[in-house]
Formats: sequence, C-alpha cells, structure tokens
Amino acid sequence: MQSQGLPEPTTQAETDDRPRAVDHYLSVLDSTLAYARRRDYSGPDYGDGMSSQLLQAAPVENRFVNLVVQELVKRTPVNIRPLLRVEDRRNYKGTALFTMANLNFDTYTSANEEVERRFDPRAEADHLAQWLVNESLEGYSGFCGGHRHEIQHFHTKGVPSDPDIVSTAYGVKALVQATEHGLGNEYAEIARTAVDFLIEELNYREVDEGAKIDYHLNHPDDSYTLNSAALGAGMLIDLYEHFGDEDLRERATKILDHVAANQTDIGGWPYRIPADASHLSMDSHHNGFIIEVFQRYRDVIDAGRYSDTLEEALEFYREELFELDGAPNFDESNAYPRDIHASTQGILVFTREGDLEFADRILRWVLANLQVEGEEGRFYYRQYRHHMKRVTLMRWCQGWMSYAMSEFLLACQAAGGQETALDSEIDVEHLESTPHPNA
Repeated sequence: MQSQGLPEPTTQAETDDRPRAVDHYLSVLDSTLAYARRRDYSGPDYGDGMSSQLLQAAPVENRFVNLVVQELVKRTPVNIRPLLRVEDRRNYKGTALFTMANLNFDTYTSANEEVERRFDPRAEADHLAQWLVNESLEGYSGFCGGHRHEIQHFHTKGVPSDPDIVSTAYGVKALVQATEHGLGNEYAEIARTAVDFLIEELNYREVDEGAKIDYHLNHPDDSYTLNSAALGAGMLIDLYEHFGDEDLRERATKILDHVAANQTDIGGWPYRIPADASHLSMDSHHNGFIIEVFQRYRDVIDAGRYSDTLEEALEFYREELFELDGAPNFDESNAYPRDIHASTQGILVFTREGDLEFADRILRWVLANLQVEGEEGRFYYRQYRHHMKRVTLMRWCQGWMSYAMSEFLLACQAAGGQETALDSEIDVEHLESTPHPNA
C-alpha cells in the first residue's frame, strides 16, 4: 500500500474552525472501538498460527512444523488464517486494553457535552472487566491470565493454561482502573491477589543487583526477559498507587534496580540477557514497555532514583527508534518492518512524558501509513520495505491503537482541551532527519 501522505499540519486558521485535529482523532477512536465491538472483541492475533485446525488435525506433533506454520501465518503478506482455519478469539491482554480504552473514552466524552455517544463505553468496560475475571486462570496462587492459544517457542510451547506476567499485568491495570472508575471495589481486590502469583509462581527472588521474576512458568533457565520483568514491576506500582502497601513499592524497586543495571551503554535494553538468547535486539515496543514503567515509577514513587536511567533511555528511544516524522524503527539497526505496536507504544511513552507534539507526529504517521484506506479506525499490522502486511490483528492493531489514542486524547484534555501542541504548525515534509542506517 502506498502511503496516503501525512495529514496536513494544523494551522492557526484551522484552530479557529471545525473539525480540528482532536475531533478527528476522537472520530478515529470511536471507529476503532466500533470495529472491535462489531466482532465482540475477537479476531486474529499475533502468533496464533498454532490454532490452525489443519495443524491440530495432523497425526503427529513436531515443534519445527509448529514453528513453520506459526511463522508462516505471522509473516505472509496476506492473511492466510482462513485457509488454515485459524480460529478467531479474544486475547486476554487485548481485552484489558479495550477495557481501559472504553474507560478512557467514557472519561473524555463525559467531560465534553458536544460529543454524541453512539454506545455506552462504561457498560462495555464493565462487561470486559468481568470477562477478565471470569477468564482468569485457576489453580495458581493469585489472579493471573495468559494467551488463549498455543504458542510455539523455540525451546518450549506455551499453552492456554500457562499464565504470564505480561498478560497478568495488563489485566491488573484494567481491573484497578475499573474500580477507580466506580465499577466496583471487587475488581481491584481481585487484581491485588496477582501479587501472590508474581511472588510464588514466577519465582520472585532477590539477586545482587536487585530482584528477578520469570516471564512465565516455563521460561528457560539460561536467559532472562527484561521487558516482562519491568512490566511485573509496573504491576506492583499500579497496585501500590491504589492500595499503598509498602511491600509492593519495595519489590517493584528491587526488580527495576536489576533492569536498570542491565541497561546498555547506548541507553536501550536487549530483549533478553544474554542478548544472543533471542532473535530480537533492542526492538522498539519492548524498550517502550521498560521506559513506560520507569516513567510510572518516577510519577508515582520517586522522581530521582532512576532519573539518569530514564534520561538515557528516552534519548535512545527517540533518536534511534523513531524518525523525526514519527515513523517507528524496528530496532536500533533496522528501520523495517515498521510495526503498529511500536507506534502505539511510542504514543504512550511521549504522551506520558508530556511531549504531545511528538506523540501527535507518531499518531499522524500511523493514520497516513497503517490505517486501511477508506476504512476509518481499522489498521494494518506492519509496513515492510516493499509491501504491507495486510492483516488487522485485534489486539496488536485495534486494541493498542484504541488504548494509545484514548490516553493521548485524555492528555490533550488535561493540557487544556484544544490548546495543545496539536495546534502548532509542523512542516514534517521539511524536517531535517538523519535516515535510519537501514532505511
């Protein structure tokens, strides 16, 4: 797909008229949520090739065959899931994202009497939050969640009953926000028990540089996943902010001490340590996860403890993982593929940093390059150098875009409604940019 061109920057003349940039973004958010509602928040997901009914019917199971099918589904330019009979499902983390996006939509539109709502976002959020509770995994020490399809890792296979800290952390975040939105204290109380899951099932242990936790129950012993550890600390920060338990703050600090100690000299983090334990390097959205958690620690607990870590990370993130026009780079060495999840995480990081102008650039890049032409609120997964991955993933595309846009709009509202950096004149076509080395 050819780029549709970046939207023209908002000029002062346009700020005196309607529709304005924020109005357009609200319309896109509304359409993104509508796309998900029409499909009951179910759809294709990243890495769901193992759900192929044809693969399930194979007379024998082989992990290399599993990997081939899974990666073929993931990487083929067109959507071959119908051919392989891959079942559409709700994703646990995706449902958490949609819960929070609906809550944010309710908050934003409740404060704007000019907006005519076509649905009840509060009721949607309550329904989704209850689903998160009902579909949490049983038989563990506390609240937890995981992917709802098998995933073939190189060493092990994740199964639907295998919980992980990433899915759990976003479930906790959504349930706490549901309580804070007035949907019932029971949501946060249930989420609070996830601490027991983190400590007991994910092997929380103190080490010389702080503390470590496992990503999931079957993680290999010869490597350690840094971004999932950071998200576990982020979960503890969310619960500490709501409940105030000092133990949560102390454990979050120790986990982040270890993550900070493994920051590289250029400011980013590899996916795993040792770095050669994963095919991923310092990719964009996983580094964004880590940065956002350090931002949360700064904003909720202590602004000084990780100030140098965060400053170096943000410099690396902006200079190496994004172009000046808002295009996301895949990692520190490769521009492509340009992934929508990298964009959404960038929107979240720069929104939290108060840099609404750069968050706006990223958002406009997505709308110009990854939004399906003629279908407002529907997004493609990845842009490669010579082709587009023409598939809309419910969590990876729709869930993350709805959540990121809703957080951005709330930040604009808090900054004074329309009087934000969105009203500045940005001539992105003439920005002096140093191209990514492999652009």
